[in-house]
Amino acid sequence: MIESRDDLVYALERGCKPKSEWRIGTEHEKFPFLTDTLERVPYEGERSIRALLEGFRDRFHWNPMMEGDKIIGLLAPSGLGSISLEPGGQFELSGAPLETIHDTCEEVHDHLIQVREIADPLGIGFLGLGFDPLHKLEDVPIMPKGRYEIMRDYMAKKGNLGRDMMFRSCTVQVNLDFGSEADMVKKLRTSMALQPIATALFANSPFTEGKPNGYQSFRSQIWTDTDPDRSGILPFVFEDGFGFERWVDYALDVPMYFVYRDGIYHDVSGESFRDFLEGKLPQFPGEKPTVVDWENHLTTIFPEVRIKQYMEMRGADAGPWRSLCALPAYWVGLLYDQGVLDGASQLVKDWPIDDIIKLRNDVPVKGLNAKIAGRNVCEIAQETLKLSRKGLERRNSAGCKGFLETQFLNVLDEMMEKRQTQSDQLLELYNGSWAGDISRVYRDFGF
Repeated sequence: MIESRDDLVYALERGCKPKSEWRIGTEHEKFPFLTDTLERVPYEGERSIRALLEGFRDRFHWNPMMEGDKIIGLLAPSGLGSISLEPGGQFELSGAPLETIHDTCEEVHDHLIQVREIADPLGIGFLGLGFDPLHKLEDVPIMPKGRYEIMRDYMAKKGNLGRDMMFRSCTVQVNLDFGSEADMVKKLRTSMALQPIATALFANSPFTEGKPNGYQSFRSQIWTDTDPDRSGILPFVFEDGFGFERWVDYALDVPMYFVYRDGIYHDVSGESFRDFLEGKLPQFPGEKPTVVDWENHLTTIFPEVRIKQYMEMRGADAGPWRSLCALPAYWVGLLYDQGVLDGASQLVKDWPIDDIIKLRNDVPVKGLNAKIAGRNVCEIAQETLKLSRKGLERRNSAGCKGFLETQFLNVLDEMMEKRQTQSDQLLELYNGSWAGDISRVYRDFGF
C-alpha cells in the first residue's frame, strides 16, 4: 500500500541502475490485415486476432493473459517480453530488456518469423506504418479490453483525434535505463528536446483513407489534439530543480482513467490520483492506492518521453523491418555514452522551450524541412546521427558477423543522403508507379 508522495518518488528512484545493468527494451506495433480484402482483422473468427494469439500459445508456448474468457495478450515463455493488443488490434511486441542492438534485432527477427508462421495459413498480413493508410475509424474492430472502453469514452471529451490515436496509429519505441537522478534529468531533457528530430527521421504516415493527408507524420500530428493534460513536450522538465519529485507532482495531476480490481477496470476517469492517495477517491472511499495502481496510472501518461522506472522514447512512427532496429540504435548511441550524451546535451542547451514546442508542432507537416535555432531538421539529424554512431562505436559490441551496432544506423544515413523520409518515398511511389493505388502499400511493404 502507498501511504505518501514519498513512496511514489521512491518507486521511481528504484529504477536507477549501474551502467553494467543498463538494458534496451524495444516495442513495436503493426497493423494486421486480411490479405485478400485488406480489411483490419477482427477479434473473433477463424481469421482473427484471437486465432493469432492462440497460435502463439499453442505452437510457441507463450502464456496467455486473460480478461474474463478473452485472451488479450501473451507473456513470453522466458517471462521476459510480451505480446499485447492496442485498441484496434494493432499487434505489439514488447521486447525483453536486452544488452545489445544485435540482441534486439534477433528478437525482432524471431518474432516476425513466428508471426508469419501463424498468420500465413490464416491469410493475415502485417503493415508497419505510423497510421492506417486506408480504413475509416468506424471500420476498425474494437478489442475486448476494459481499459480501452474507458479511455475511448474519456478521450472523446478531451480532443478531436484521441480515438484516431487509439485505433488507427502505430509506433515503435525504445525503453532505456538511467543511473541516477542527475543522469535521468540529463537524458530526459536531451531526448525530449531531440524527440522532434526522431519524429522526422522515422516519419512514416503520409496517408489517410486512401489518399495523401499532407503530413510527414500524421501519427505525430494526432498527439497534438488527443489530450493536452497528458501529452506533448513538458516545459517543467527544463526548469531548475527538476527531478523525480517534480515528475511525481506532474503525474499526480494527470487525470486518472481507471482503477483495476478483481479483474475489472473501474471507470474513475477525470478523478485525481492525489485524492486517491489521501483515501478520498469517490468511487473507492477510504481506500488508498497500491504500487500497481501507481504503475497503471503512469502507463496512461503520454508525453513525448515518459519516465517510469526507465525512460521511454515515444516520438517515432512504426516502420519497415530495418527501421525497427534503427530506432533503438539511434537512442542508445546518443544516451548510453557519457561523452556523446554531453555532446547531444550541448547541441540543444540553448534551444528555448517555446522553440522546442514549435519544432514539435512543425515536424509532423514539414519533416526534415522544419527549423529551430536557424537550422533545419535535416542538418540537425545528420549531426545527431554522427554523435549516435560515435556512441555505438565506443560500445564496441560486435555481432555474429563482426559488424558493430553502427550498422543499424545505415538506413537512416541513406535517408539523410537523399534528404528523403520514408513518407517521402511512399508519396513518390503513390504518385508514380502505384498510380494512386493505396493497396500497393500492403503488397510492397507488408511484413
